[in-house]
Amino acid sequence: MNWEIREALDEGDVRRCWPVFRELRLNIATEEIFVGRWRTQREEGYRIVLLERDGEVQAVGGYRILNSMAWGRILYLDDLAALSERHGGGLGTAVLRYVQDQARRAGCEAVHLDTGYHRHRAHKAYLRNGFEFNSHHLEWKVTGA
Repeated sequence: MNWEIREALDEGDVRRCWPVFRELRLNIATEEIFVGRWRTQREEGYRIVLLERDGEVQAVGGYRILNSMAWGRILYLDDLAALSERHGGGLGTAVLRYVQDQARRAGCEAVHLDTGYHRHRAHKAYLRNGFEFNSHHLEWKVTGA
């Protein structure tokens, strides 16, 4: 079975990615909310990459190119996921390598991402692919937001 990795070109492609995003982003309750967030983020340069096998989207990545005082020009990987029944099959790594290549093409100095403390399998995959732990991400919630 061969797969194809490509950028989501339109809303139809994005909707086909929803089953994978639903597994990663449990805080997004519906496909409509997901598509609405994609529309907003697209205006900010966010792109979705999909890995398709046999007509089914099985893995996704979502990223932006940013310029930062701290890091210079980077690719920030917001989202990376594969369908749970496909974990361990190399699909997430394939999407990650595609994104790393996009960073090279865009003249970025690095790829950055955040990952949950509990995602130990993901940590191992990132470390195998050349990532290093170098900071902590903190959050302060605005009351009433």
